[in-house]
Amino acid sequence: MPSFADLGLPEAVTSALAAKGIEQAFPIQAATLPDSLAGRDVLGRGRTGSGKTYAFLLPVVARLSANRRTPVSRKPRALILAPTRELATQIEASLAPLAAATGLSSVTVFGGVGAQPQIDKLRRGVDVVIACPGRLEDHVQSGHADLSAVEITVLDEADHMADLGFLPPVKRLLDRTPRDCQRLLFSATLDGGVDVLVKRYLHDPIVHSVDSEQSPVAAMVHHVLHVDGAARFDVLADLAASPGRTIVFARTKYGAKGLARKLNSRGVPAVELHGNLSQNARTRNLGAFSDGTAAVLVATDIAARGIHVDDVNLVVHADPPVEHKAYLHRSGRTARAGSDGTVVTLMLDDQVSDVRALTRKAGVKPTITKFSGASHPVLQEIAPGERVFSGAIALETPAEPKAQQPSGNRPRRSGRPRNGSGRGHAPGGNAGGGSQGRRGGSGSRQSRGRQQTSGR
Repeated sequence: MPSFADLGLPEAVTSALAAKGIEQAFPIQAATLPDSLAGRDVLGRGRTGSGKTYAFLLPVVARLSANRRTPVSRKPRALILAPTRELATQIEASLAPLAAATGLSSVTVFGGVGAQPQIDKLRRGVDVVIACPGRLEDHVQSGHADLSAVEITVLDEADHMADLGFLPPVKRLLDRTPRDCQRLLFSATLDGGVDVLVKRYLHDPIVHSVDSEQSPVAAMVHHVLHVDGAARFDVLADLAASPGRTIVFARTKYGAKGLARKLNSRGVPAVELHGNLSQNARTRNLGAFSDGTAAVLVATDIAARGIHVDDVNLVVHADPPVEHKAYLHRSGRTARAGSDGTVVTLMLDDQVSDVRALTRKAGVKPTITKFSGASHPVLQEIAPGERVFSGAIALETPAEPKAQQPSGNRPRRSGRPRNGSGRGHAPGGNAGGGSQGRRGGSGSRQSRGRQQTSGR
């Protein structure tokens, strides 16, 4: 793979990347950067974890820094749209060192938190806005943001925005940007609403496809454990107590809450992530998982995209998802950026036909093991090492009262949540971006304290 210096990026940018141990481009970056740096509209297709975040951040920073100007009040020069709060936050974290090196300013805009700090930054003027569609549209309609000066627009996880019903506000926002501004769209799939966006807003785009979402990661091993209903939680607890970081997926918010509490009562430190939590609780719980305080994250599909944490080596589908896309996005939280990973689906008797159809559509051929009771040698094969039941951590999970939610959290023409809050499975998931550069080994849970901010 070429180095970032070879691709023609400014020296300040390559130096900032090198300081983080990032020098070689991932395939999606090497493929798209020559065209995006040349000002072309680009359509990038690649699985979560393929390195898409830097594939769009680098041309944004290069373009804005090449033509420096003092930010104008309410008029950003670059717009990055993301489907979830967590993803927007992590894009901002990836941007921060690049912006610092080039003197650019930015703001993240999403619901679930106070609007005034965002308004204040927009009024002072920023170069880059990273936003979820709902809250940004509120700011635009109230006059706090004006998109008429945007030079480059990025749509990240476009297929996920389509799945969450965000396309109407996305279209309204894009309609307010200049028709001749550069547009970069990144998506794992190109069906339905995403194709509508491409045809309507991208001008003669260059298409680059790297590791489509339908091609499973070679370094990812898939298992299906056919277990008794009575033994389901014991099997889950055994896997969760193994060395390394584990993400457990539940189908509902209440299921995630219940499993997190049961794991803590069993002595496995776990936190929950779902749409019933306030933004502060979501941030706090994700931080606990990232810094190693909690060994296990129990989540709804809110974490299936956009959650970037180093060294997640095990994903467990405690509840098999309904569709194959969700299976692939959930599973993509592990085996990122060339690392290995294991995916386990717990299957009950009445789920056999559904799971078979699910894995077939996902294009994976799992190893299926049927056993009675809570123990089987395959558990050590899947997750080797001593099981540690070190004690619970305090769970503080206040529900977010609907009456207090900012208006920017819900689309006007749909009951679906705008910014990944409230449907029980919204934000994203390791949606993209394995750790690029230095990677930790398999080490203990407590040694894996680096939240991944590099990227997609």
